[in-house]
Amino acid sequence: MIFGAKNSKISPVSTGPTPSIEQIRDFLGICRTGNGIKPESLPFGLNDVTAGSETELQAAVKGERDSVDLPIRIKESNYFANIIRRAASGDTSERAITDLEEYLSNNPDAIWENSWVRFPVSKMTIHARKVFGHDLLQDKKQVLGSLRSDAHKFVCSENGEEFVRVPISYVMKLALADAISSQKKIPEMIRITGTRLMDHLLNDNTSPETFSFHVVPIRSESGLGRSLAKETSKRYLFTQLLVMYANRKFLLETSGQKALLYFSPHPPIRQKKLNDCISDSFYRELFMSPCLNGWEAGQKKHDYMCLCHQVLSRSQLNAVAKLREAGIITRNLVVLPNVSNISLANNGIHVSLGSARLTAHLAAKSSQFTSEHEKFLGDLVIKIVEHFLPLFVGTYSGAPYRLGFSDFHPERALSFLPHELDYTHLRMIWRRWKKKAGLKIFGQPCTPFGVPIIDRALTLVFRLKGDFVPDFRLIDYLISVMSTSSSPALDGTQGNLDRLKKDLADLGVFDENMSPYLLYRLREFSKMGFSGFEGRYYSLFGDMENDMAKAVDMQILVTALAFKLIFQGSVNHGHIPDDPFVESERRQVFFGSAIGIPTFYVKIGTSNLFLKKILERTRGLRPSRRYQGYMRVYNSEYLLGLTKFIRDEAPDLIEMFGLRNTVDDLLTRLRDSNEYSASGRLTRSILETLAGKSPLKEDAEDFNRAAERYYRTELKIKHLVESLNFLGEDIAELESEMFSSKEPFKEALSYTLREKSLKDFFESARRDVLSENASTNVLIKLINLVIITVYRDCEKSSGILGSNVTYDSYAPPVCRARNRDSQNRKTFRG
Repeated sequence: MIFGAKNSKISPVSTGPTPSIEQIRDFLGICRTGNGIKPESLPFGLNDVTAGSETELQAAVKGERDSVDLPIRIKESNYFANIIRRAASGDTSERAITDLEEYLSNNPDAIWENSWVRFPVSKMTIHARKVFGHDLLQDKKQVLGSLRSDAHKFVCSENGEEFVRVPISYVMKLALADAISSQKKIPEMIRITGTRLMDHLLNDNTSPETFSFHVVPIRSESGLGRSLAKETSKRYLFTQLLVMYANRKFLLETSGQKALLYFSPHPPIRQKKLNDCISDSFYRELFMSPCLNGWEAGQKKHDYMCLCHQVLSRSQLNAVAKLREAGIITRNLVVLPNVSNISLANNGIHVSLGSARLTAHLAAKSSQFTSEHEKFLGDLVIKIVEHFLPLFVGTYSGAPYRLGFSDFHPERALSFLPHELDYTHLRMIWRRWKKKAGLKIFGQPCTPFGVPIIDRALTLVFRLKGDFVPDFRLIDYLISVMSTSSSPALDGTQGNLDRLKKDLADLGVFDENMSPYLLYRLREFSKMGFSGFEGRYYSLFGDMENDMAKAVDMQILVTALAFKLIFQGSVNHGHIPDDPFVESERRQVFFGSAIGIPTFYVKIGTSNLFLKKILERTRGLRPSRRYQGYMRVYNSEYLLGLTKFIRDEAPDLIEMFGLRNTVDDLLTRLRDSNEYSASGRLTRSILETLAGKSPLKEDAEDFNRAAERYYRTELKIKHLVESLNFLGEDIAELESEMFSSKEPFKEALSYTLREKSLKDFFESARRDVLSENASTNVLIKLINLVIITVYRDCEKSSGILGSNVTYDSYAPPVCRARNRDSQNRKTFRG
C-alpha cells in the first residue's frame, strides 16, 4: 500500500494539552465492549437523534410588465430616471438603458423572479391588517412604539385605494392570518396552532424560508430520515396552499400577478442579467427582504442582510487578486465580477440533527459535561464528517448547470473558491476543470478573451462547448470559509470562529458581524437550546422520500460513526491537523465532486492520518507524473473507498439503525450516477423537456432556462403530489382514529368537514389543488387539515421526547425567543 499497511496503527500528531476523551466518555456514560463501543450508548445513536430542516424556496410572479410589481418598480424608480438622464447627456453609455429595457420587454414566459406583489388592504380581514401593522413596528415588543423608518415602502395607493406591497415570503403569513381569522367560531386547536406556525414562515434574505414546524424524533420504526422528509414535504404543501389562497383571496391572479413558489437551486438567469446592468445599491433595494417576519427588530435584520450582500460582493472582487497571486490569472486582461454579487439568491436545504443525550447533559446543572467539551468534540466530529461529504454531492441533491465557453473566465467560474481552498489545490482544480471542459485550441489551453464577439466566434469555429456541472450551487456560493494559519476554525477551542472572522475581516473576505460559513456547522446548546450539527451542503432534492430521506439517513450514520471513532480512540484532533493546507486538502474533494472533476491529488506525506486510512481502502492510486510528491486519486474510487470504510468501521451502527438498504442504495447511486443519482435524474428530466440526449449538446443558456422551467412546472407538481401523498397518510390515520380521538381532534375535524367524509373530501380537494382550481373554501379546509395534522405530530413528538420539548428548537437563534412566546399564546386577538 502506498500509504502504509492497511491495519497500521495511527500515531497522533501532538497538539498540546487537550480534554481527556476517556473522561468525557465517563461523563456521558458511554459503554465499552471489549475494544469497541456499545453503539446504543453513543450520542446520535439509537433513539437519540432529533432533526429539523430549513428550506429556501424560489418565489416568482407570473404576469405582464404593466401588472407586476418588479417591472413597475424599476420603471418608476429614480435609478431608471437618472440613467435615462445621464445617457441623454452623454455621461453614461446608452447600453445601460438598452440592457434595462431588454430586461423589461423581453420576457416571453412572463415570469418575474423574486418580484413583490400588490393588493388592496381591503381584501384582508381586520386581524390580518393588525398582524401587518404589528410587523411594521420598529420593535415588536413595544406595541405602542414607533414604526420602522421604511414602513412607507410597504404601502402604496392606486386609484385612491390603499394597497399593500410585500414579498411573497411575507404574503404567506398574511394569508395564514387571513385564513384563520376569516372562520367564525374556529376551534382553539386550529387557532392557536395556526398562529404559532406564522413564525415559521420567514421573511428572510431574498428567498422565502421556512423551518420545521416541530422537532422531529428520528426513530427506526418511523423510517429515520423519512420522518424529516415527511415533515419537510408537508411544510412545502402548506406554503403552496397559502400561496394559492393569496392568489384567490387577495385577487392577485385576477389583477395579473399570479404568485408562484417552488424549489430551484440557482439564482434566476434573468435576475443575473438584471444584476449586470444595475448598481449594487439598487439591487439590494429590489431584492433584499425587508425581514417583516421572524425578528423583533426586522429593520436591523434587513440591515444585516444588506451587510451580507455588500461583504460577499467585496469578497468576490478580492478573489480576483487571489487568483493572480495563485498564478491562475497571468495577464492584465480580466473580466471583473460585478460589484453586486447575486449568490444570496441561491436556494438550498439545511438539515440539522440534535442529540437528546448531549442536550440533556448540557441542560443538567449536575452534569460534568460542559460547553468546552461540546466544542472540543463538535469540531472533531465536523473534521471527520467533512471527509464523507463528497458522498452527498450530486448523489442525494444537485444543481445541474451548463457553462458555455464564454463563462470560463477564472475570475467568474471559480467564484469564491479562492477563499475556500489553498492555492495549490485551486490551481489543480482549475487545470483539471479546463481539461474536463476541453478548453483547447490547436492543443493549447485557451480561456475566453472577454470580448463577446471574439468569444462567440471561437465557440463556433472551434466547437468549444464549455462544461456541465452536477452541483453548481456549491461552487457559486461562499459555502465554507478557509482557516488562516493563526486562527483555525475547528481546533476544538472556544472562540476559534470569532478569531477566524477577525482574521478574514482584515483580509477583506468576511465580516465579524456575520455568521461563519461551514459545510457542517456545530449547533451549540448555549445558542440553540440543543446540541447538534447543521448540514448546509444540500441543493435540490428530486424528491423527498427517495432523496432527502436517504440523505438524512446517511447524515445520521456518518455523524454517529464520527463519535464512535472518537470514543474508541481511533481518531483525535492530532490525526487531522488544523492547518489550512490540510483543511483544503480534504475539502478539494467536495468541490471537485460538485464540478464533476474525475481526479484529485493528495500529498504522499500528508499529515492527515485519517485521510490516509480512507485512501488505504481506495483503489487505483498512483504517483502523479505532473505533481511531484503527490498521489493521483480517482474521485469515483475515493467515494467507493468511503463506503468501504463505513461498512468496515460501522457494521454495528448500520445494523442498529437498520440502514443496510440505505448503504446498498448509496452504492447503486455511485456506480451508475447518470441513472440513479439525484443530479443524474434531474438532468435527465431537464433534457426530456428539450428532447435532448446530452447537456453538452445543448446551448448553455437553453439548458439553464429549461432547468428553471422544469423546476417551476413539472418538478413543482411532482413535489406537490408527493406532499399530498404524505398528507394522505395522515388523513387515513385520522379517519381510522376518528371515533377514538380526543375531543379537540373531534371538534376540529367536525368543524372543518361539516359532516362530510374525510377521505372523500381529501380526494376531491387533491384533484382541485393539482389542477390549481381549488376554491377559497376548499383551501381553507385543507389549511385546517394540515394544521390539525401538525398539532397531532407535535403531540406525538412531545410524547416521545418529553413534555418539555420546544417546537422551535431548530429555528434560527434570533427567532426562537419570539416563537416560544407565540407557542404559549392562549388567546386570539381578532
